[in-house]
Amino acid sequence: MGPKAIHFGGGNIGRGFVAEFLHTAGYEVVFIDVMDKIISALQNTPSYEVTEVSEKGESTKTITNYRAINSKTHEQDVVNEIATADIVTCAVGPNVLKFIAPVIAKGIAARSAPKPLAVIACENMIGGTDTLHGYIKDNTDSSQLEALEQRAQFANSAIDRIVPCQPEGMGLNVRIEEFYEWAVETKPFGSTGHPDIPAIHWVEDLEPYIERKLFTVNTGHATAAYYGRYAGKETIAEALKDPYIHGVVCDVMKETATLIVEKHGISPQEQKNYVDTIIARISNPYLEDKVDRVGRAPIRKLGRKERFIGPASQLAERGLKYESILGAIEMALRFQNVADDEESQTLARILKENSPGDATVQLTGLERSHPLFSPIVKVVEQVQAESKETGQPRI
Repeated sequence: MGPKAIHFGGGNIGRGFVAEFLHTAGYEVVFIDVMDKIISALQNTPSYEVTEVSEKGESTKTITNYRAINSKTHEQDVVNEIATADIVTCAVGPNVLKFIAPVIAKGIAARSAPKPLAVIACENMIGGTDTLHGYIKDNTDSSQLEALEQRAQFANSAIDRIVPCQPEGMGLNVRIEEFYEWAVETKPFGSTGHPDIPAIHWVEDLEPYIERKLFTVNTGHATAAYYGRYAGKETIAEALKDPYIHGVVCDVMKETATLIVEKHGISPQEQKNYVDTIIARISNPYLEDKVDRVGRAPIRKLGRKERFIGPASQLAERGLKYESILGAIEMALRFQNVADDEESQTLARILKENSPGDATVQLTGLERSHPLFSPIVKVVEQVQAESKETGQPRI
């Protein structure tokens, strides 16, 4: 009997990224989700295909050896699976981590296996596994906290792979870009050793990988999306064909590159090569990535440690240039009342109901004394003024 992985999240990233590499590493994958439709499809379909897309063409892999459980209706089954698993991963979105934590805590408490469970959150956020770990501790009885740390090891990760909007009629099949990076820290595994998953790049210090990815890939991708929507573009590739938008995205990445080079000691040439690769990736017309998909959840993207405020605040603290990122923040603030995006509607309400300073605090988490605070307030004030004049920000 081979190793077993429990994966929370049966969506495109879960099936097309994490599960693909767990499957390739020889793991049986047990998908956990609360979406009846996804669970039913996984339970009734013995395999699905992951198609990697690049300018060179397409290649397809078949994924098998998986099961699926609905944690909403069969929680005890999930607990039993975690109790005998080798690894737990998740790709559910940062806001959902607190909802999956209770059942993971129960599963860890039920373990008797001699080897600790490896827990790796695969989310687009800094310290995703630390956040999940905190929620799991909150759901563990105080008398069991010492046992928790003996039964499970929690390692942060940085993931990078573009999963665009999927064509109609794909079912469980996923179209995904060929490029990927999955870096995971080794320190939490100590003498036990990390799981054997060849696709993972195991590193001692994860922060440079997380910040390089978040402040380059995610910052550039979101910048293209927000400027693209402002200009009436439908896809990221279409937006980046526009010379002005292409130039803005490059300028934003130059600013974040300054931070990454200075803070993490990455050479300027290495970072430039990385930026060039990212520009080529997000310009890929074969992915047909929609600007509204990339721009969704603007409040999360404007968070204190996220892709805009994170690098801009650190650049401001160092007295370095961040004006291009400030422009991207302005465009993010204009992403309001977008169909099928609840956060964009909440963003519009926050900007309508609060003063510029209060809205800045609520959206960015910046301290009022921070050097970036006043410049952001001016941008917020401008977007609010336009909304009052026209009933909505200028798009």
